[in-house]
Amino acid sequence: MSTTVSTQVESAEEVARPTEVPFWEALKLWFKLGFIGFGGPAAQISLMHRELVEQRRWISERRFLHALNYCMLLPGPEGQQLATYMGWLMHRTKGGIAAGVLFVLPSLFFLIALSWLYIAYGHVPLIAGLFYGIKPAITAVVVHAVHRIGSRALKNNLMWAIAAASFVAIFAMNVPFPVIVATAALIGYLGGRYIPNKFTVGGGHGESKKSYGPALIDDDTPTPEHAQFRWFGLTKILIVGGVLWCVPMAVLTLRFGWDHTLTQMGWFFTKAALLTFGGAYAVLPYIYQGAIGHYNWLTPTQMIDGLALGEANPGPLIMVVAFVGFVGAYVQAVFGPDLQFLAGATAAVLVTWFTFLPSFIFILAGGPLVESTHGNLKFTAPLSGITAAVVGVILNLAVFFAYHVLWPQGFAGAFDWIAALMSIAAAIALVRYKRNVIHVIAASAVMGLILKTVFAV
Repeated sequence: MSTTVSTQVESAEEVARPTEVPFWEALKLWFKLGFIGFGGPAAQISLMHRELVEQRRWISERRFLHALNYCMLLPGPEGQQLATYMGWLMHRTKGGIAAGVLFVLPSLFFLIALSWLYIAYGHVPLIAGLFYGIKPAITAVVVHAVHRIGSRALKNNLMWAIAAASFVAIFAMNVPFPVIVATAALIGYLGGRYIPNKFTVGGGHGESKKSYGPALIDDDTPTPEHAQFRWFGLTKILIVGGVLWCVPMAVLTLRFGWDHTLTQMGWFFTKAALLTFGGAYAVLPYIYQGAIGHYNWLTPTQMIDGLALGEANPGPLIMVVAFVGFVGAYVQAVFGPDLQFLAGATAAVLVTWFTFLPSFIFILAGGPLVESTHGNLKFTAPLSGITAAVVGVILNLAVFFAYHVLWPQGFAGAFDWIAALMSIAAAIALVRYKRNVIHVIAASAVMGLILKTVFAV
């Protein structure tokens, strides 16, 4: 009897074994993720894991986590970088560019439209009601996603200790994120030499017993030809990337001058993309200080409202840069009073270009190096330590977000019991009933609209 069952399972796995994925089929997935990628990087990574590893089995768990380790090490939006990496691994450079672009394109269009409605028509009660419902739902999505990604990355007590220490360091001691990353990498390097069993990806205590079946790109699948490291390929990517940055920057400087708003936006958001680690929330204080304190592109209230739009929007949360660019160029009427929308839309596209261009270069240039190390503990152990540390940092961000949703006026103000109940309900729907993320967010948005417009809470 047991032999029959085993044979049936093996036969089912063999029938369901993934075959080569057509480029257009992958495009449909990246386009879908661009529309439903709510909840920030943790939720987006969890969503990609479910689609790529669990359901479609295009890539194995171990290689997915190895790529994630690298993306978490980089400055910039790790969710978009991971999508770019996965697209590149399956379909070369064109696949990486398509995945990365489609992951953010819907968000860019939505934010341009929402930014125009916001700045042109002011406060809209309808939008306020929707946001009131969306925020508790996103809180639940992020917390649930942190749990999912943490359960895969924290395979033993040492990894849990690294995650806990990083949480305390950033939450209670305000230690800069680069310091946390460097310390975790050092611990991983030393651990890989002296206690390698604790830093083996996918190994150690607490390893998941669930198998998703054979993957198209499995643990032992040879590195594809295009993903093998070559100095010529690295040099070509760096030169092309440099040209793609220099040309628009030179055009802006020659056409408008170095001190013009659009030129300064290009330079400022390039620095934001290169100098800030830890995802969107680590970038936001830098953007807040520069956009408000130095350049006066928008007010503190507008920045907070822009963050709410970004949180309610699919795609990376760092897409709030499009709101900053739109509002700054619109209010300053950089193309004249009759072309304010054109000015805002142009600025939104420009800042998105300068913010995300480094991410594409990091993946296309560094991907072959990462693929050449997925079986080398000397390289994987530091990245495993970094991943554990980043789990703690993301948990801190989840706590930060929950605080602002449940105590909107701070601890001195009232606790929002309705938002708390909505967060709990959303969490139950996600964890207990395994409901779709977009369905939970949509239901919460409708509930918020009803509470604000009918019951006037």
